[in-house]
Amino acid sequence: MTEQFDTQKARASAWFRQLRDDIVASFERLEADHRVGPMSEAAAGKFEITETKRKSDDGSDAGGGLMSVMRGGRVFEKVGVNISTVYGTLGERAQNAMAARKGIPGMKDDPRFWAAGISLVAHMQNPHCPAVHMNTRMFWTPHAWWFGGGSDLNPCLEYAEDTAHFHETQQKYLDPHGANLYPRLKDWADEYFFIPHRGRARGVGGIFMDDHCTGDWEADFALTQDIGRAFVPAYVPLVEKHRAQDWSEANKDAQLVHRGLYAEYNLVYDRGTKFGLETGHDANAVLMSLPPLAKWV
Repeated sequence: MTEQFDTQKARASAWFRQLRDDIVASFERLEADHRVGPMSEAAAGKFEITETKRKSDDGSDAGGGLMSVMRGGRVFEKVGVNISTVYGTLGERAQNAMAARKGIPGMKDDPRFWAAGISLVAHMQNPHCPAVHMNTRMFWTPHAWWFGGGSDLNPCLEYAEDTAHFHETQQKYLDPHGANLYPRLKDWADEYFFIPHRGRARGVGGIFMDDHCTGDWEADFALTQDIGRAFVPAYVPLVEKHRAQDWSEANKDAQLVHRGLYAEYNLVYDRGTKFGLETGHDANAVLMSLPPLAKWV
């Protein structure tokens, strides 16, 4: 596969930027509209935006992105919505890992790559509001291209109706792409977001896909877009429902302990974290997913 895919790369990168803009605006509205209940007397949070740059080993441009982080809001304790478009050549460890996982021939002969995506993690002030993760991405090499991504809900205090809403909304957006797709991506999320050393899932699931390439770029891109489009209607109503709810010290304690699970998973198992650090992306952006406070008992 020698096509450069320049048009497709540009469209994917632009989509991730648009999705980022829409989510940032939605989250800032949640902050501005929070006028009753715990933390409502505090100042509304705003995103701080930092441009990230990546350099290759010889100092040449290798892409970058935008890191958008809100800390200490009255709804969001810490939330990051990052986008990046990076390119260059894969190091030997990354080449070997990709060749082993995907069986792509030719990586050693031509290890060029291009990748773009959006990554979001939200840790909430109110323990009744669930934490959440979402990302979508496109990856290209001269030998293959694919999409990946998904989202999963991570409540420390579980509400069955919240879980049902989150999953039903995702299914609504995925069903037009095939009736068997949502069940498959749900099962994949259950497997991927399992924490082996704890013997449990990190949350109540969602959807996940990786290495997705049917050979029809337009169809695969449309699916990736709908995974992103599903996020706001799946998640924001849950925050609106719980942000004014009172919480106890025991509730907050449960939240901090649950955040420990999230941190363990991201540092030990998450593919995105490993890839970002392996390829020299901004460490603050890569580790944005970590909670501001956590607890182990």
